[in-house]
Amino acid sequence: MKFVVDTNISFSAVLNTESKIGDLIMNSHGILEFHACDRLRSELKKHRPKLLELSKTTDEQLNQSEYQITKCLEFTNEALIPFEYWVKGANLVRDVDMNDIAFVTLAEFLGIKLWTGDRELMKGLAKKGYTNFITTDELYKLRTLLE
Repeated sequence: MKFVVDTNISFSAVLNTESKIGDLIMNSHGILEFHACDRLRSELKKHRPKLLELSKTTDEQLNQSEYQITKCLEFTNEALIPFEYWVKGANLVRDVDMNDIAFVTLAEFLGIKLWTGDRELMKGLAKKGYTNFITTDELYKLRTLLE
């Protein structure tokens, strides 16, 4: 099964590769497949100082964590996503958080669920009748069933 990973999930995994989220991303090969948009790479760069501060690791250790996580993701260039998906994504996140547009749009384009830990995003999307997302606990249970 395939899922889109948002910034929230990716940051959590990079900050602690031994967490449940890190485990799901790095140890689900052949069971689950994870996708992200190229925006994630720029988000990692943009927030690197904050990630370094939160992780309390060296630059080299953070590089290693980022590598371990990102090598497990299939990246899609947002420019390849047709305009109509961007319109749908914008309508879904407009009143919630426009920073999530690329991830919601990618999930729609690929026809797969968005894996997020962002409660506000989930609540906002659910208000609009959009339930094409999965939580970490749900995904962990799913992987256990599929193993």
